[in-house]
Amino acid sequence: MNQQLMNRRDLLKLAGMGVAVFVSGTTVRAGGSQRKENDSFYFVQLSDTHWGFNGPAVNPDSQGTLKKAVAAVNALDEQPDFVVFTGDLTQTTDNRGMRRDRMSEFRDIVSQLKVKSVRFMAGEHDASLDRGEAYQEFFGDLHYTFDHNGVHFIVLDNVSDPMAAVGEKQIQWLQADLKQQNKDARIVVLTHRPLFDLAPDWDWATQDGAAVIDTLMPHSNVTVLYGHIHQEHHHMTGHIAHHAAKSLMWALPEAHSVPKKGPMPWNAAEPYKGLGFRNVEAEVRMAKYDIEEFPLKG
Repeated sequence: MNQQLMNRRDLLKLAGMGVAVFVSGTTVRAGGSQRKENDSFYFVQLSDTHWGFNGPAVNPDSQGTLKKAVAAVNALDEQPDFVVFTGDLTQTTDNRGMRRDRMSEFRDIVSQLKVKSVRFMAGEHDASLDRGEAYQEFFGDLHYTFDHNGVHFIVLDNVSDPMAAVGEKQIQWLQADLKQQNKDARIVVLTHRPLFDLAPDWDWATQDGAAVIDTLMPHSNVTVLYGHIHQEHHHMTGHIAHHAAKSLMWALPEAHSVPKKGPMPWNAAEPYKGLGFRNVEAEVRMAKYDIEEFPLKG
């Protein structure tokens, strides 16, 4: 096959689960080659692991799905640049001691990842009952930024406030951070809840999400990756693309497709249906992010 005509999907077919073979420009970059600033790279997004959940009717393998995901990432032919967990690392509990036990167990399991860098973000199950106190003991700041190969990543907290708001103080922090970025900077926002009003009555919204989007809007190359809704979903607010990730514990129905929101029951004929993780390939020069969804398997 002509190398210039070989696209990422062709490579994925050749690589099978080894999704880390990809194209940068027209040159196939093999594992181990040295990278330059603004080269393509890829990372893995996992979301809504809900460690500590127990519900056989929803997921009889609740003790195994996170471990299976870790094993699947470790089995990739080339390791991603980093892994990011977009919230709800653990299942909520009123018991403060149990909350910390679950976070400790989650941390021990994901420490088995071979990737050099793992980024964490809180979900409301991790942070809303104590405004992120326990979460910060184990995983650090609730909002922060980092840069990787020419992309500026912004981790926002829209969960530690029980009212599902980002809050004025954090918006001011975001505004100050964005002032340091060029208007055409490559920016990826990582958050748990959607920033737009997907289904506010299902808690699929952020109270002041419109203010956050307005703050981001002057920047021409912004992409938002989030979790919370336990399904793949894609949405545009102007030029900003929003992409939701599947859960690793249970699937949820499409918004308002059923009278009441609730986990999809386990289907023994199709185990792990609707559960999965994704690889995100950042084509930095083009400010493009190719998403490849992978189902969780038994």
